[in-house]
Amino acid sequence: MEPLKEMFNKKFYNELALAFSKADENFGATKFIKEVTKDMEPLSLNERMRKTSHILRKHLPADYKKAIEVLYKVIPTTQRGYTNLVFPDLVGVYGHDNVDLSLEALKYFTQFGSSEFAIREFLKRDFNRTIKVMHVWAKDKNADVRRLASEGSRPRLPWSFKLDEVIKNPKSTQGILEILKTDDELYVRKSVANHLNDHSKDNTDFMLRVLKSWDKSNAHTAWIVKHASRSLIKKGNASSLALFDFEKNPKIKIQNFKILKPKIKLGTNLEFEFDLISEKNIKQKLVVDYIIHYQKKGKELSAKVFKLKELELKAKEKISISKKQMIKDFTTRKHFSGEHLLEIQVNGKVLAKLAFKLSI
Repeated sequence: MEPLKEMFNKKFYNELALAFSKADENFGATKFIKEVTKDMEPLSLNERMRKTSHILRKHLPADYKKAIEVLYKVIPTTQRGYTNLVFPDLVGVYGHDNVDLSLEALKYFTQFGSSEFAIREFLKRDFNRTIKVMHVWAKDKNADVRRLASEGSRPRLPWSFKLDEVIKNPKSTQGILEILKTDDELYVRKSVANHLNDHSKDNTDFMLRVLKSWDKSNAHTAWIVKHASRSLIKKGNASSLALFDFEKNPKIKIQNFKILKPKIKLGTNLEFEFDLISEKNIKQKLVVDYIIHYQKKGKELSAKVFKLKELELKAKEKISISKKQMIKDFTTRKHFSGEHLLEIQVNGKVLAKLAFKLSI
């Protein structure tokens, strides 16, 4: 699989230079391409994006307002995707002396490539002013803008820095979440759920109070509550389990747990099965997960929890469960040879474990 950073390649820069040349007759396309592609190979994805922002700013009008006008002309002509984050990134780096213009630009650019990282630069410098604008964005008719209000203000947005102001005062973004809790767009609801899931790491009690106060008879809100609770449920948090009537202290046992091939190669399937048996005289609502403890380069193990099944197990009932998962490398996970561990978890409690060996 080609590394994500290769999105910023010679073809992309040729097309970008052409687009800017059409929007600004003074844009030096040849010089821009030469400068931006120089020593690009060792740079990471985000390092390439940031370098692009710096070089692009050099070739735009010195007057910031005029530079933004050129960006406005170009971005609708580009292909929507990660590479378009260059536009808001430039604003995030160079736009702090003209905040109103910059925030309006981020609102527009997010419709072509998310401004979620760039807006955090403004939150870091002037939190109160920026979060006030983001509360207004939460009511916008455009779903991309509404999502930006939630995603950009997440306490722990992946690939970005933590927002200490939100972690210290989680109520500072609660108004945004309240506005969006019934949003029609799944894209927006996922962001709200992830925002709340972030809160579960630092402000668990606050997050649970919010979820308990919401009307779960609304299907959109119920979806958010469930998705936001996933990390706490995996940990067996009693309050989060109670939100969905999962059994707090399940009485079950696991039998006939086996890995069909305890020795597998990278690129093949890990297959396992087991029986789940109720030891209670009434039904139990259960969430069954499995955990793979991956061998790391330093021979330590790193755990990853996977959702397996939600079910109601009747009194004394026995059911059989099986699963097949391909073990292969991803951009976010590289595998190493050695002994791995597989665990079965029910309502946050590990009930069985077996080892298997992976060879590369």
